Amino acid sequence: MNTAPLLEGYGVRLEPLGTHHTEALSGIAIDASIWRYMNLRVQTSADVEKMIADTLADAERGVVEAWVTYVGDEAAGATRFLDMQRAHRTAEIGFTWLAQAWRSSGVNPRVKLLQLTYGFEQLGLRRIALKTHHDNVHSQNAMLKLGAQYEGTFRNHMIMPDGSTRHTKWYSIIVEDWPEVKARLLQRIAGEPIQRKA
Repeated sequence: MNTAPLLEGYGVRLEPLGTHHTEALSGIAIDASIWRYMNLRVQTSADVEKMIADTLADAERGVVEAWVTYVGDEAAGATRFLDMQRAHRTAEIGFTWLAQAWRSSGVNPRVKLLQLTYGFEQLGLRRIALKTHHDNVHSQNAMLKLGAQYEGTFRNHMIMPDGSTRHTKWYSIIVEDWPEVKARLLQRIAGEPIQRKA
């Protein structure tokens, strides 16, 4: 069971992922550009069904909480907490993706604000990590803009579906950083309205 709560605010809504989201996600997830830097390929509706089933199985084990991102009534993407270590009060924000119309639209910082607020202020987490492919400079810059600190690179961390090597760059925000990160995020979204691309 996915125990993620509904998170809502700042013009976006994070609904707990369930099998009823299959159709909505199939309409936007079958896009190769989403998966370019991830160690998963989603090419068919069956792949979407498997992705949801695998995610819910991880949620059942208590290591994942997953959401579908909505702007109004439109599914815009998905995100999750993964590698949740409750004994150590840590988690990772990851597997975050958006449909092309919602990239660089102001949605992502709002999603992160909801997740970070939930993580630090409700779950009492001490550390929230983020990671990305070594070639994904856009994500690296977004993590730094978010206020995350670069921690280092895991060399030869993953073998990608095409057989290439992924070196993974790691970032984190810790609870001591959170007040400043939150203030910066609130200021940022106040001056950055959500704008869907045509």
